[in-house]
Amino acid sequence: MQPNTLFYILIAIIIINFIIDQILDTLNAKHFDDKIPEKLADVYDEAAYKKSQAYKKTNAKFSNLTATFSILLTLGFFLADGFKHVDDFARSYTDHPILIALIFFGMIMLGSDLLTTPFSYYKTFVIEEKFGFNKSTKTIFWLDKLKGWFMLIILGGGILSLIIWFYQFAGTNFWIYAWVLVAVFSLFMNMFYAKLIVPLFNKQTPLEDGELKFAIEKYAKKVGFIVHNIFVIDGSKRSTKANAYFSGFGSQKRITLFDTLINDLETDEIVAVLAHEVGHYKKKHIIFNLVSSILLTGFTLFLLSLFINSSILSEALGVTTPSFHIGLIAFGILYTPISEITGLFMNFMSRKFEYQADNFAKETYAAKPLITSLKKLSRNSLSNLTPHPAYVFVHYSHPTLLKRLLNLEK
Repeated sequence: MQPNTLFYILIAIIIINFIIDQILDTLNAKHFDDKIPEKLADVYDEAAYKKSQAYKKTNAKFSNLTATFSILLTLGFFLADGFKHVDDFARSYTDHPILIALIFFGMIMLGSDLLTTPFSYYKTFVIEEKFGFNKSTKTIFWLDKLKGWFMLIILGGGILSLIIWFYQFAGTNFWIYAWVLVAVFSLFMNMFYAKLIVPLFNKQTPLEDGELKFAIEKYAKKVGFIVHNIFVIDGSKRSTKANAYFSGFGSQKRITLFDTLINDLETDEIVAVLAHEVGHYKKKHIIFNLVSSILLTGFTLFLLSLFINSSILSEALGVTTPSFHIGLIAFGILYTPISEITGLFMNFMSRKFEYQADNFAKETYAAKPLITSLKKLSRNSLSNLTPHPAYVFVHYSHPTLLKRLLNLEK
């Protein structure tokens, strides 16, 4: 295959992926004005429903704008030999492969972030503000941005450096060492993310003694789920939207409740939500997701090892000096169709797991408080109650609210 042929294949993949996303977005948007199913009639009153419609349509228009900007920027960068210019710039400062790669990716990511930050700012302080969700301040926004860059430099740069180092001494067998590295890192982050990373962005405090803590501990004891780490996170400093999640294993098990969740729901509803999360743990969904992610990473790295030595990957992007970092860019685009397929499978499994977790909550606690909590959370976040089936199939990691309620009411 000639480099020019591969170049056009890469462009085709980018454009086709964009077109498919636009088709799905368009199909979904056509259902925005559908009549709400009878079982969901009590989620919104007339005023709230009109607000949810406006929110969906505003976000859809904004999403189309950002997606169009992104693909035009990407195609322009390709056609202007952007990768070659950035690679030349990096090589003008050093000839060390790891440093070249760090400068190369650092420039691309910094440039991309600077160009897209205005969109993120508008989303937070105009759209989310308009619909009453935003509680963040400009100081928090920019601090989050700086912390994100810091983490990307330390964690992302560190992992990339080690992978290139593995490639230098192990050749195409680098993927084995890289796989072990990523697997260990994934396991470590699953265990300690809440302790090490979350505190950089949010304050976590132990749930105070009282009715809610007693109810949670009573339920946990009933189902044999002993956990001593129940924390409340100050999610309200950024948004009014509510959430709860479970993390860790063994002695590191931890339940985290957003303060907005506590404010929005009754005690029995919060316990029902947690029963759902406990269901994920009891049904080994967390283990499945972690193992699947690690196996998929290994598969991806193995495929990368088969192509990374091919100079055609670099030449297709206009770079005459073959390198790991340029090959990684080209491979990443070529891998997109496979990534989309594996994404469909993982979303399918995730939706299946949500039903199982709902059933666990229904069987070990009660269906009614979980139903009312799901309705409240949907109402408070102005959720779309009538998404297009194709959009759900591709993008949703959770079943629609209607399907979850029908399952709970069986």
